[in-house]
Amino acid sequence: MCSHVRPIKTETKFVVLMHPKEFKKIKNGTGHLTHLSLENSELYIDTDFSEHKRVNELIADPKNNCYLLYPSQKSIVLNENSISEEEKNSVIFILDATWDISKNMLRDSKNLQRLPHISFEHTKTSQFEIKTQPEEYCLSTIESTLCVLELLTANENEKIGQKSLDAFLNPFKAMIKYQQSCINATGESDKNSLRFKKRSH
Repeated sequence: MCSHVRPIKTETKFVVLMHPKEFKKIKNGTGHLTHLSLENSELYIDTDFSEHKRVNELIADPKNNCYLLYPSQKSIVLNENSISEEEKNSVIFILDATWDISKNMLRDSKNLQRLPHISFEHTKTSQFEIKTQPEEYCLSTIESTLCVLELLTANENEKIGQKSLDAFLNPFKAMIKYQQSCINATGESDKNSLRFKKRSH
């Protein structure tokens, strides 16, 4: 999928915090593709980031405004608010895991609990056709990141061209297409095998 990646330059730093179970999903993990698609991004793997050196460095840096992309009653909704602040760098942490597992990661990561939450409202349906989402409104990591990029651009926190935004999901779409072709090929293989068994009898 790497040939489809067109990395985007952003003023905002994105930090993908990946659960080990997601790290094993090399063939369909969208956290990997998100990291590859953002030049100003970092990726770390763990279940509890409370004592993670680099994460704590970013949070403690007085030049940074750090946020956690996570919906909550007190979250800053990007559709209505800007997060920019002069002379401060925006850092957005993204939990890359299933919804249930992400709750556990947040519960265990005391440092992340203290961060202000950001979220967004959308009317999109996930294009992750090979995977069933827990709720209609749920998006994959790379799709959620695109929503954030679009809103940051609309709020003038970022200056990302529409062409770059339109191409952001290309590696994700290519992955879906490849997975579907494998599923279809497996189906045809099963049919051919069945035909052979019938003829052999």
